[in-house]
Amino acid sequence: MAVSVSWGTIKSLLIFFGPIIIPKALAYYRSARNAPRIHGLAVQPLPSSARRAIWALSIAAFTLLVLGLLPPWAPENVFRATQSRLQIPTDVLFTRLSALRPGHALTPRDEALRARLASAEARLLYLQFGPGPLADCPFCSSDEPRSFFYYALPSILAPHLANLALLAAATSVPLTGRAGARWRTASSLAGAALAALDLFLVGSYNHQSNSRALRLSEVDFFFWRARAWRLAALAALDALLAWVLYLTATNRAFVAGPGPAERAEGVARALAAARSKLSAVGIAKNATVRDAELRARSTEYWHQEVRLVGEAMEDREVVDGVKDALENRIDIQRITRDADSYAQNVLQAIQQGNPTLVG
Repeated sequence: MAVSVSWGTIKSLLIFFGPIIIPKALAYYRSARNAPRIHGLAVQPLPSSARRAIWALSIAAFTLLVLGLLPPWAPENVFRATQSRLQIPTDVLFTRLSALRPGHALTPRDEALRARLASAEARLLYLQFGPGPLADCPFCSSDEPRSFFYYALPSILAPHLANLALLAAATSVPLTGRAGARWRTASSLAGAALAALDLFLVGSYNHQSNSRALRLSEVDFFFWRARAWRLAALAALDALLAWVLYLTATNRAFVAGPGPAERAEGVARALAAARSKLSAVGIAKNATVRDAELRARSTEYWHQEVRLVGEAMEDREVVDGVKDALENRIDIQRITRDADSYAQNVLQAIQQGNPTLVG
């Protein structure tokens, strides 16, 4: 069953879904771009672990593009190689092909393909599934076209599975840390969706659509076209993941704030540090009180502090500033109530015998 979508249908879908999708996409882009500023994170150099993952993805994307788009790496197409029409007699086709072979001799694979391409149905299936299933499949038959699809499944899925393994490695915590791990699910789902779409397009292609092609230019070489699009799509996925990994690892975009567990751990660390500092202050104060010389120096310091503050408070500008603040800018009654409440809470804690809250 052929599946075709007209340009009119595409335009109708764009007109209907465009006003919904475009504003959401713009809002997501703005939130992703502003996330570092919202979370107070500065742009940082690219970590070495993320750099390795990005290099691996970039090399994979380049390799896939080369394999998919350069003709020397594609399986041979005997009709293109010999510039022959689809209806050419089998003997003439392979006579032309033998002229291209070393020593003008057909290979065993050519002979196997020659036996299969004797019928028009087999030639149409050749255009859909390529030379591999036609030449190598021992159980496939032109009377059962689906048998060629089943035989071709491993070769169709192989690049998808290899790329999924690469995506999983590139987004693993040991390799790229938290920046890469957050894209693990999305990249895996995208890779699986590409594989499912590929299988659907290959399985639903109508190989009979080439039966009316009289000239070589009219033939749809679906297998070679699908292979090129397959590898190009995988290359685009790898390049996209490398790009978002770079933005995430350098805090340029797509930055997520710390989770509840990380926030709780940060608060616990801050409390432990504050408690350690308070303990150090208590030890220093205790040592000062117990030592006569240190106690005398502390008393002298506070006498000097009181004298300097008193002199500053007698200055005319300071007096006017304090008066203005008390009359116009500071709510003395509220401050008094807050101080009262704090003092009562502290004294109540002391009376209950909880010395850890003193001060």
